[in-house]
Amino acid sequence: MSTLQIRPLQPNQVDRLTDWARREGFAPGLGDVEIYRHTDRQGLWIGWLGSEPVGCIAGVHYNLEYGFIGLYIVVPEHRGLGYGRQLWQHALDHLADLPCVGLEAASNRIEDYAGWGFRPASPTTRWQRISQPMSQRMSGEAAELVGPALPEGLRLMEGAAIPQAAVQLYDAQREPSPRPHFLADWLAHRAGTVKALIDGEGRCHGFGRIRPCLLPRGEGWRIGPLLADTPALAALLIQQLLSQHPGVVLIDSPGANPGAGPLLADLGFERVGGTLRMYRGPCPAVPLDDVFGLACLELG
Repeated sequence: MSTLQIRPLQPNQVDRLTDWARREGFAPGLGDVEIYRHTDRQGLWIGWLGSEPVGCIAGVHYNLEYGFIGLYIVVPEHRGLGYGRQLWQHALDHLADLPCVGLEAASNRIEDYAGWGFRPASPTTRWQRISQPMSQRMSGEAAELVGPALPEGLRLMEGAAIPQAAVQLYDAQREPSPRPHFLADWLAHRAGTVKALIDGEGRCHGFGRIRPCLLPRGEGWRIGPLLADTPALAALLIQQLLSQHPGVVLIDSPGANPGAGPLLADLGFERVGGTLRMYRGPCPAVPLDDVFGLACLELG
């Protein structure tokens, strides 16, 4: 086995990792890897054999209490040679001082991660729907997709008009760990659309983002995050996001929210895959009843 050199990701290598993620079926969003790099500049690496890149991994510190491992890839022709284990150990060492580390496990890796001290928390389900262009919908279908009128006292806001502080506070109260830097980059990125439900006092009652993503063949859209006070408000946000973005649409829902699956099924989404959320250390105690779609599986 040749010596593997593990080095921090450089800006000119982002496209390579995005292509790897696409080939693995991760459906990366446009700009995702660039944001991952900004979340923790020392937490995204490439493994090199001489001048040849052979794999990557992210091990991101959100704060002093919580981290996440993702984007774990070894290119097919170099698998089974121990390079993946070296990348894995590198990420674990980077996060060794944190009491809790999370990841999303494919079904064939659950036992491997359990051997490293990771324990199951809840399943994550990937859902898919084909959203039709507005011009191809019948009037009744279009009205159903756009959804019911806004509840009294709420405004639907988009993009730069959304009060960022209100969204940050709302998110911090409903996620395993506050993620202000990640969320600021995620919601301000030029790719995609962000919508939020804001009341007359400037408080957030739900928000979501839809962004273009790269499928193994072709392109589509991913919704995430999608958070809301109630299933009805979550449905309203999803319908609004779908109405502007025709094509294949994916959303990853946490099993810790028992209402997410039935809601997505009612909206015409179908299950197309899944992973298992696992944690090393105490499982975060924050309830996820208001989380209907995860931002991404690579960083939680």
